[in-house]
Amino acid sequence: MMSNNLLRKKPIGHIHQGSSLYRSLSAFDLTLMGIGAIIGAGVFVLTGIAAATKAGPAIVVSYMIAGFASLLAALAYAELAASIGGTGSAYSYAYAGFGEIIAWFIGWNLLLEYVMSVGTVAIGWAGYVNNLFQAIHINLPESLTTNPFEGGIINLLAVLVIVAITLLTCLGVKHSARFNAAIVFIKLITIGVFIAVASVNIDLDNWTPFSPFGWEGIMEGAALVFFAYIGFDALSTAVEEAIEPQKSIPIGIITSLIVCTLIYIIVSALLTGMVPYTTLNVESPVAEAMLRLGYHAIGGFIAAGAIAGLTTVMLVMFYGLTRICLAMTRDGLLPTRLSVINTQTHTPITIILITGLTTAFIAGIAPINRAAELVNIGTLAAFTFVCGGVMVLRYTHPDIPRPFRLPLNPGIPILGMMFCIYLMVNLPAVTWWRFIIWTIIGLIIYFVYGMRNSLLRDAA
Repeated sequence: MMSNNLLRKKPIGHIHQGSSLYRSLSAFDLTLMGIGAIIGAGVFVLTGIAAATKAGPAIVVSYMIAGFASLLAALAYAELAASIGGTGSAYSYAYAGFGEIIAWFIGWNLLLEYVMSVGTVAIGWAGYVNNLFQAIHINLPESLTTNPFEGGIINLLAVLVIVAITLLTCLGVKHSARFNAAIVFIKLITIGVFIAVASVNIDLDNWTPFSPFGWEGIMEGAALVFFAYIGFDALSTAVEEAIEPQKSIPIGIITSLIVCTLIYIIVSALLTGMVPYTTLNVESPVAEAMLRLGYHAIGGFIAAGAIAGLTTVMLVMFYGLTRICLAMTRDGLLPTRLSVINTQTHTPITIILITGLTTAFIAGIAPINRAAELVNIGTLAAFTFVCGGVMVLRYTHPDIPRPFRLPLNPGIPILGMMFCIYLMVNLPAVTWWRFIIWTIIGLIIYFVYGMRNSLLRDAA
């Protein structure tokens, strides 16, 4: 694998401080990490909301479109992860293909995407757990389960789960991978139980009308459920901790995305066939559908599975967040002293603690709808640049080794960019305004700090 340091013409090795990261993740570990990151809020929350408010039973088509757009981006990720490497995901690829300022733009928005993703899922997780407590007659004070904008003091459960994930991430990636694998199997069993029960409770009348909101609703639904697919890019941050990353990273990314897309399509079809789509605009639509049909024990089991599923999403996304921060500190765009790797755990503990505290604070005080609004647009922007980066690097660096080559270049990258841009256009205007404001803040930080402390600039 050719280092992205070579592509940037940096002195090799000057950006690594402390001990190196430890290679311990197999292709199987990475595939389970991908499933752990992707299968979560999409199945247990977004499917019902998108069906009820955007697409109706045609949410199946929305998932197909979002999944296809994600697959195009995933193929681009796979080529760049295998040929360039680095822990920074799309940030590193943008650096190699487009230069430092574009890389900062992508990295800055990836930080927003990951922080808000983890925060959003933590808030949803806290809601499920609080409902579970109430079911067994444990009533927490409302002031400790509600954010200040909704009349409380802090969402304590959301804070505590992020603290737990932060501590687990500090212990090392192999510990996190083992925990993720165990929970993923629980999650897949939960989904299997739902599919088995739902398949014998289909009422074809519930699929009529199939597309009550028309093509516009289908595309708005695709833009909304795109949130469900964003976890696979976290695997590209594991290059320095993967065994044979040139093979294992592409396998993990593509396999997990295909498996999860099939699961989303099957679950969304069954869910809208079980009950009228208009009844699904609830926090736990899958469990709610089971309760409506009288399967109370299975509904409770699925709710417990949802808690487990959301836990793995947070874990893998938080892992990706810390590795992107690590890549940016190594390049000097964020303080380099943060990039020291602990010699015992082989993890960037300082970065993990800082990002954990930041994310816990946001989860503790932010409403879930505000936390979720900015996630998709930052992801789509990153995916667009990754697809473009494949084409740029094929032209500027045609001779670098490419263990995995994206087929039909430049057709697939161009199609991937078109899909991502089209989905961005279908996002609300308020999301665009917040995205622009966040980007402006990032550019100010870059010109005030990052540009002056860039190690690439020092080496020039």
